[in-house]
Parts: sequence; C-alpha cells; structure tokens
Amino acid sequence: MSQVAHPSPTAPADDELRALDAHWRAANYLAAGQIYLMANPLLTEPLRPEHIKPRLLGHWGTSPGLNLVYTHLNRVIRARALNALCVWGPGHGGPSVLAGSWLDGSYSDVYPDVSRDARGMERLFRQFSFPGGVPSHVAPEVPGSLHEGGELGYSLAHAYGAALDNPDLLVACVIGDGEAETGPLAGSWHANKFLDPVHDGAVLPILHLNGYKIANPTVLSRLPEAELDDLLRGYGHEPVHVAGDDPLTVHLAMAQALDTALDRIALMQRSAREDGVTERVRWPVVVLRTPKGWTGPAEVDGLPVEGTWRSHQVPLSGVRDNPEHLRQLEAWLRSYRPAELFHPDGRPAADVLACVPEGARRLGATPHANGGLLLRDLPIRPLDTFAVPVDKPGATVHEPTRVLGGLLEQVMNDTRARRDFRLVGPDETASNRLQAVFDASGKAWQEATLPVDEHLDRHGRVMEILSEHLCQGWLEGYLLTGRHGLFSCYEAFVHIVDSMVNQHIKWLRTARRLPWRAPVASLNYLLTSHVWRQDHNGFSHQDPGFVDHVLNKSPEVVRVYLPPDANTLLSVADHALRSRDHVNVIVAGKQPCFDWLSLDEARAHCARGAGIWDWAGTENGAEPDVVLACAGDVPTQEVLAAAQLLRRHLPRLAVRVVNVVDMTRLLPREEHPHGMPDFEYDGLFTADKPVIFAYHGYPWLIHRLAYRRAGHPNLHVRGYKESGTTTTPFDMVVRNDLDRYRLVMDVIDRVPGLAVRAAAVRQSMADARTRHHAWIREHGTDLPEVADWSWNA
Repeated sequence: MSQVAHPSPTAPADDELRALDAHWRAANYLAAGQIYLMANPLLTEPLRPEHIKPRLLGHWGTSPGLNLVYTHLNRVIRARALNALCVWGPGHGGPSVLAGSWLDGSYSDVYPDVSRDARGMERLFRQFSFPGGVPSHVAPEVPGSLHEGGELGYSLAHAYGAALDNPDLLVACVIGDGEAETGPLAGSWHANKFLDPVHDGAVLPILHLNGYKIANPTVLSRLPEAELDDLLRGYGHEPVHVAGDDPLTVHLAMAQALDTALDRIALMQRSAREDGVTERVRWPVVVLRTPKGWTGPAEVDGLPVEGTWRSHQVPLSGVRDNPEHLRQLEAWLRSYRPAELFHPDGRPAADVLACVPEGARRLGATPHANGGLLLRDLPIRPLDTFAVPVDKPGATVHEPTRVLGGLLEQVMNDTRARRDFRLVGPDETASNRLQAVFDASGKAWQEATLPVDEHLDRHGRVMEILSEHLCQGWLEGYLLTGRHGLFSCYEAFVHIVDSMVNQHIKWLRTARRLPWRAPVASLNYLLTSHVWRQDHNGFSHQDPGFVDHVLNKSPEVVRVYLPPDANTLLSVADHALRSRDHVNVIVAGKQPCFDWLSLDEARAHCARGAGIWDWAGTENGAEPDVVLACAGDVPTQEVLAAAQLLRRHLPRLAVRVVNVVDMTRLLPREEHPHGMPDFEYDGLFTADKPVIFAYHGYPWLIHRLAYRRAGHPNLHVRGYKESGTTTTPFDMVVRNDLDRYRLVMDVIDRVPGLAVRAAAVRQSMADARTRHHAWIREHGTDLPEVADWSWNA
C-alpha cells in the first residue's frame, strides 16, 4: 500500500498549524490581488471598479496548491536547516511564486521599490501582467526561479539537473497534472535511475493533482489511486498521499507527508554515503490532491467554478462592469481576513512569517537559483596539448570530434574533485568519437549491470539516455545552478529540443537584463553525424536546420560556429566552454577530415570569424574575379577542390577563397554583436563580384543573413535542399549541387565573359557529374578522383 500521511506525535502543534494557515492565506490573498487589483491593496475601503485592472490576466486555478507547497517547504527548510530549491512546473502559477518571494522578503531584496509594506504590495499587484511590469508566468524576474514557466513538460528534468553534483541540495519539483501528460515529463520520471545518492542531491517530486487543465480533466487525476500508485512505483518512486479540501486537515497531512518523505531521503542518503549501500533507492513522491481554484469563488453566474476547469485563469471576469462580480470578488478577498495577516502599514504579521526561513535558505534567495553566484571558471589546459600538427594545408587527416574528445577527457579529469562538468547526449558519446572521456569518467547508471556492459559507473558524469528532451533538461538545470556542460547530439535529431532551447534563450535574454542575475555558463551544443555524412543512415538522418532555428532568436544570446577542421574545432570549443550567458551551436564532423590550419592559424581565423585563405586562392594581390566562400567541413573541401580545378583549367582567373567559421559574422553589426560593418563585409566578399557560397545547411539562410549587403544581388548559395538518401558521401553533395564540379560550373556561369571562353571547361565538369552517376551505380563507391583527392596546390 502507498504511504498516507496521518497525524503523528511529531506532527505540528496547533499554534504551528495556525501559523502555516496564516502564511497560506496571505499567499492566496496576494496571488488573487495580483490578478485583480491595481489600488486599495489592503481593502481599507470598499472595493470599487477603479481599483480593478482594466485587463484581467493570470492563472488562479493552480495558485492555492502552489501556495500550499511554498508554505510547507518554508516549514521544513526552517525546521531542518535545509538548502533547498523549488522548480515550479505549473509556471503559469506565477502569482504564487511572486507572493511567496514577497512574503519571505527576497523579492524586496532585489526590487527595493516593491517593499514589504502597503506601498510595495500595491506595486506588486499593479505590475503583474501589466504594461511595463512582470510576466504572468514564473520567469527570470522572479527570485528563486530557474525554470521558464511558459511551456510545460520540463520541470522534473530541470530539477534533476539541478541536483546533480549538489549533494547537500534538496530540489522540490511541483508537477502539474496537466504537465504530467507531456512526453518530456513522462520521460523525466526515468531520471532517478541516474541520480547518485552519494554525490548528487535529492529530488522530491510533488505531483499536484487538481483535476483539470484549461478545459478538460487530467489523465492522472482520473486514474484509480491503486493504478496511479502502480505507475509511480513502476517509475521507481514510493508515493505519499495528501488529499482534501479542509485547510487545517490538509496542512496537518502535508506537514506529515513532507516529514515522511524527507526522513526517507535522509535515510537513503546516509545509507549510501556512510554505509556503502549500492542498491538503487526508491525515492518518495508526494501526491497532492486539492481542488482547482481552492478557496476561490464556488459558483459564478450559476455555474460551478471552484474544483472545476472554470477556475483555471480568471474566475470572475466582468468585475469592472458587473456589480455582482465585484461583490463576489470583494467577498472572496475578504474571506482571507487580510486585517489579521497584515499590519495596517502592510507589513506581514508575525504569524505569517513564523515559518519563513532566513537568509540564503529562503526559497527566493537560494544561490542555487542564481547559479552564476556559484560558478567557477572551467579549467581548460592550453590547446597545444590537444592540437594536431599541420605543416601545410591538407597534408594530414584527423577526425575532428575525436581530437576534441582529448580536450574533454582532460576537462573531466581536472574537474574530478570539484564535479562541475557534465557531458550529456542521447546514447551517442562513442558514436560521436568522444569516447576518450570514458578514461576520465564513466556513464552515470544506478540500475543493474551485466558483464557485457561498458563504462557504466554509479558515480559517472557522462549522461546518456535516448531522450533529447531529458538531456536538454538535465543540462539546463545543471548550468542554471552554476556548473558547466556540453550536449553532444546527431545534427538531425537535435530538432527534438527546438522548443526547449527557445525557452532557454528567452530566459538568458531576460536574465542578462537583470543586474542581480549573475551570468551562467553557456549552453553548448556539439552537433555531429551531420547531414553530409549521414549517407549510410539516409534521408531520415539528414537535416541541418537547427542552425536556422537558433539564428532566429535573440542575437545577444545565440552563436553558431562551423569549424572546418580539427584545430578550428578545438579553438571554437575552447571559446564556447569559457563563455557565459550564450547558446553556442557548434557543427563539426566526426569522419576523417583534412587538416587545413595549424593551431595558431586556427586561433587567428576563429578570432576573425571569417577570413581569406590566401594559400587556396589565385588572386595574388589583385582584385578577384570571383569569390568562392564556404562554411562547414564538407563545403570547405568542395570549395578547395573547385579552386584547384579552376587553378588547373582557368589559370588566369583570379579566385579568392573565403572561409566562414562564425555564421553571425555575416549579419550587419547593427543586427548582431559579432556582425561585420558594411566596409569590412565588402572588403572580404567584394561589393560587385560574383560570390559562390557553399554552405553546410539550407542555402536560404545565407541569403537571409546577407540580404542587406550591397553585393547580395551577386550572391549565389549552394547548400542542402532536401535531396537525400542512402548513397555515397560524394553523391550527397552532387544530389544537392554542392559538389566541386557544380561549383566550377557556377563560376563559369556567373563571371562575365567566361560562358563563351570556358565552355569546354564547363562541359567537362558536367561530364564528370555524369561519370559519377554511372560509376556509383556500378561500383557502389565514389569516383577514384574524388575518393583519393587531396590538396596539392
């Protein structure tokens, strides 16, 4: 049977229960006041229409339950001297978290003009969902938050990410029953199989079942209790139930439930840390059932509201125009007895604050929710240790991500004691050639192991699970609580977290504007197994569009890098791992790739972001006739092969080769901090010469980035255009017209006068493409002149 919280000899005394109820009623009053009031915050006069906001926005339905959790977390934090953080899954319950932080004083700490008195209360109310104010969701503006509350499904993953390598931290996570229906949340229940009770903190899920979403019942709230218990036990949790609608009874049961859960957590951690117990533990989960819209209007206009979906947002919508609604609102607000809860000057009464912790233990003041305060620089050794020697371009070959793996292994070693770096990815660390890290740390795993298994480690810091959502959520929670990490993923499937990274970028953009939020380590993606070398897996694995998605977002946050070889990858990774408050997307191949630049050359090239490769062109100090530009490892090779063909067949043609590493350099300076001013762009690409640009992804992105440039009418871009299959590596570029022969034809087609003079050359290029098609269909491999090609200019 599941554990049910009952009164016990250690249950709170009556005076403590009254204090808990006072805090809860105060939070409910403040939550409702934020939705409705812009004046008369303490109801010192009868409520009038002009006291009501002209636009009523917010979510009441979840707020009383969230307030209950905030109240009772205060109690156990204070009583047990806990370091605790709460992740609020029903993030649209913003009024509750704002109310809790105002009551504990942390809100006034960071916003002194919203003081903990009547004047500050009025500002708290007025600013909520009001122009120039704060959002209706839990957001960066809210002290104690690290979870953007606009989108549901990610709370539990964030909570586990926050707990990793935080052995003294309790992370409570309120999961709404609507949120529990999402795929990411369902997958996140498996995170407990990766939580190390020795080195990690504890996560206490609080599944809040209030019965309804916006307009429909929730699945988990309608399951028979026994079936729900079976589900939660199957996930590895032991349920502790709290249910009811009588406040004092629920307070007593909630206090007992948290004591039961926390006693169990303490016992399991002590068993693992002191007694060496290695069996996977069954962590508690609190199942909290309270009515939706609890303590709000029971009925409005003859229809039931409390305990139904109608309480989800604004229960009384016509308050300014409908006298009956105004009367009901005033009765509702006065039902909390604000005169008992607040002094005449608006300060909270002593009973209201009796359970509130002090200092950094307050939920609104925990440094774990402002992780930059805890962040330490990542120890990264000089890149000379890992770089590949390059005496001349294209003479040697390496797998870029394997080279990067050596750097990551050293970082793992150098953070062994401090445990503040994690590598996450969906079952692809070795596939992506990063397996060197296993010499420094195994893969986190708390389940059974078999003799055939490799690199599984109860204390490992490499995280692999076949859920991109969970990997993303873990890393976000880890970074936002003051640590470092890298997410390695197949390029095509990182799209699964498009919406998650969007929320994280919004968080960072807002947090950068809040002076009290300290910068956190950047979210770094390594996208490999990319579109041009997924010839074996085929069309389903070929999609380079994540870059397009990210570059649509806030320019002060996003960065995109396409290093063309191993040493440029090292340089870019070094920069990304040291950066703060960014989302860095690095696209790099794992297959053997020519080494083009020495480490010093790579550093200089990456610092520029885009530059001329003199050794590859034939302009010889003169004005170029054409520019061959490239971004990405395979496009770079094809451009260099095309430049070689032009050197051989059209030796008098002045060709400039430009390589782009930092895609945001193509934007104007006014659009992005890394963007080039027009004079610099024109100097690099020219203002009037043809530019043939071979790009790793969808070609229209380059046009979008460069459309305002003077030379844009002369820009011709080749890239991936959704022509894929299982085929040879070179056939992929031929199918998408990115191959060397097509690029030479493009030059001939676009340089004035060449169409006639170089007609024979163009014909030979077209013939080479024809030979290619015949060859691969007979031999199953690429043409020898392609497979054995090297740069020998």
